Amino acid sequence: MTLSNKQKQHLKGLAHSIKPVVQLGNNGLTEGVLAEIEGAINHHELIKVKVPTDDKEEKALIIDAIVRETGAFKLQTIGHVVVLYKQSEDKKIELPKK
Repeated sequence: MTLSNKQKQHLKGLAHSIKPVVQLGNNGLTEGVLAEIEGAINHHELIKVKVPTDDKEEKALIIDAIVRETGAFKLQTIGHVVVLYKQSEDKKIELPKK
């Protein structure tokens, strides 16, 4: 999936006011957490996930795994929070034209 800069900015603006819906625990990225992320992104299309680790490499690996497993688009990472977008069949979020 490719998004134009205009579409990315629109989604970032929408994501600004939402809170993280999934937070990884001490066990890291488990199958249960991935299933929770998948369910949340299919329901909401635009979600935030909190990855509470201070190791930058580990955080990058976890985020890459989430993106790979869910097929979502990573919009941005701010601190420990990653913003993900994946369009559902219902198309709940109307994107601006490219």
